Amino acid sequence: MRVFALVGALVAGTVLAGATTAAAAEDGGKVFPAPVGATPPVKWGIPCPAGTLSGVPADKLKEYSCGSYRMPIDHDNKYLGTIDIGLLKHSANTPDKKIGSLFLNPGGPGGAGRRMAISGTRFLQPSVVDKFDLIGFDPRGVGISNPLKCFTTQEDADEVFGAQIAVPISRAEISGTLAAYRDYGQFCKNNAGALLNHMSTKDVVRDLDVLRAAVGDQKLTYVGFSYGTLIGSTYAAMFPKQSRAIVIDGNVDPQLRTSDGVQYDRERATGFEIALDGFLKRCQQVGTNCAFSSGQPRAKFDELRTYLRSKPLTAPDGKPYTINNFTGDISGALYDPGAFSGLAADLQYYYNAAFPPAGAQTQSLAGANLKVLNGSGSGRQDGRGDSPYTGDDSYFGVNCLDKQFKGVKQDSVPAIAAKWEQESPTFGRYQAFSDTAGCPVWPAKKPDVYRGPWRAETDTPVLVIGNYYDPATQYKFAQRMTKQLGNARLLTVDAFGHCILGDALGVDKATAEYLVDLKVPAAGQVFQPNVQPFGTAAAAASADKR
Repeated sequence: MRVFALVGALVAGTVLAGATTAAAAEDGGKVFPAPVGATPPVKWGIPCPAGTLSGVPADKLKEYSCGSYRMPIDHDNKYLGTIDIGLLKHSANTPDKKIGSLFLNPGGPGGAGRRMAISGTRFLQPSVVDKFDLIGFDPRGVGISNPLKCFTTQEDADEVFGAQIAVPISRAEISGTLAAYRDYGQFCKNNAGALLNHMSTKDVVRDLDVLRAAVGDQKLTYVGFSYGTLIGSTYAAMFPKQSRAIVIDGNVDPQLRTSDGVQYDRERATGFEIALDGFLKRCQQVGTNCAFSSGQPRAKFDELRTYLRSKPLTAPDGKPYTINNFTGDISGALYDPGAFSGLAADLQYYYNAAFPPAGAQTQSLAGANLKVLNGSGSGRQDGRGDSPYTGDDSYFGVNCLDKQFKGVKQDSVPAIAAKWEQESPTFGRYQAFSDTAGCPVWPAKKPDVYRGPWRAETDTPVLVIGNYYDPATQYKFAQRMTKQLGNARLLTVDAFGHCILGDALGVDKATAEYLVDLKVPAAGQVFQPNVQPFGTAAAAASADKR
């Protein structure tokens, strides 16, 4: 899957560290003031955790500094305890011309963001890297920032996650998966502690406003990707007068996500289907440049999916390759158009194995060098070591607070999955048995969540970036984000893949001018990516089809 080493630049007006934070945030009529008084500065220069600066050339190490900031678990109840937020800073290349700090978030939820201070130097335009300190941070409950942990041992985690089937079909698979989510919730209730109820995006945004003041900036400059767009839009809505320049790429629909989690996940499934259909149509258009183009790619794909739904194939490593592996791998591959050629070749290989050409022997996959469809996309968790538990549970920790699943019970999920599968045959069931199955039994109580209003009265319009064929956050979400914020400018990209900064020069330059000079790009523009799938020339897409 694509690494969102995209660096949107943030710029904040420079003031002395320890400055007083201003203004207050409105939340449904309730006022949430920003921190009052002198905000203690970030502690920079602390020892970096192992691996933080891996890959940074020795002569560049001096440009980076690790930091930490102590934050209350509950901003409204300082007696509940504290957590420590981990940060990494790349200092501006031209400090005498520095504008401020640029905060970066890679998404998730659950994405550890500290190393975005490193990737930002590669994907941001030089003018941004010159004039901003790039600051990556692990949000609360993520990475080194007091990770939210539901398990004490890896063995317990493996048992629970191993029972969660991505695309459960039989009654036994369905009941086992739902039971595993109930077990997951119970482990979290027993082990996660007070942080469990304070993982919402609103909590993260309030942390971010403190960090803004703690680095000495009057206003926030921010770039966020995927889930990070909810952080950026929530900040703009809660703290409009403390927002300098906010770039959000790969956008969620903030109103739908925070008001109706079931419908939001249903539309996420639709987004993946749109991207898949676009991939298959492009494959047919480019002909021999796509290894899966012979015959009818759409029909062949559906045949292969139907085959795997009833029985597995054998993967090159000898293990069964199931509908669960297949759906997860396809989902991941759609994030990265650079993987499309390999995906097409792998699809053709599996198709030949399932449906050997007339007169040919059944094809063996043993020893095949498959690039994409190899089972790597079937799981949600990264932790695979022995005890103690090395992962974190921030994905559900955030989503199950932010999203609302009013009146949804687990016993309704099978019917929801069946309905969604009719609408979205590849990804409907897959989406239903994720948040919609897990969040109704998540143990967090009375979460403090920002659910609007979303209209952002910022001095400078928020910059919203959306790809036509973004699988995880479909283009309509970017359109809705723009409308809901009100004071926002949409940059459209005729591109596949999830998020685009760093991969479309026109967008990169427009974003740099916005971050550095607050120049808002002209409305109505449609940009092209640097490279189209299968190495084809850029072709204008018709927006009326989306």
